[in-house]
Amino acid sequence: MVDIFPTISGKNLNKQKISIPDDYVDKNLVVIVAFQRWHQSTVDEMISLLEFNDLLQNYDIIEVPVVQKMSWFRQRRLDAIMRAGITDFEVRQRTITVYTDKPALLDSLSIANDQKICWYVVESMTSKILLKGV
Repeated sequence: MVDIFPTISGKNLNKQKISIPDDYVDKNLVVIVAFQRWHQSTVDEMISLLEFNDLLQNYDIIEVPVVQKMSWFRQRRLDAIMRAGITDFEVRQRTITVYTDKPALLDSLSIANDQKICWYVVESMTSKILLKGV
């Protein structure tokens, strides 16, 4: 059976609506999914290693903080806090916050819990998961 990455929607920190993986068609996509605030240092380290090894030439790389759906006001407040802490345009562009039913997303990606970061390499145009890991 072929694993397909589900379509999820969010906004990047530059306030653009993004559909993952549908809006990434030029290259295969590396999706780093994080669930906890304390995951951020590991996400940053992973992206630095990917960039150091020149993966940007062949892959789009995004980080996806997943947050349990909350009120509009609380979402805007959290978005503003994250934007204030991240001033680099490119980092804001690749950081796509997804406010969703977290348990349903975990289930759709076959993730046991939200205590670890998960990563996926998704094939452009087909959304097939080529590689995945924790």
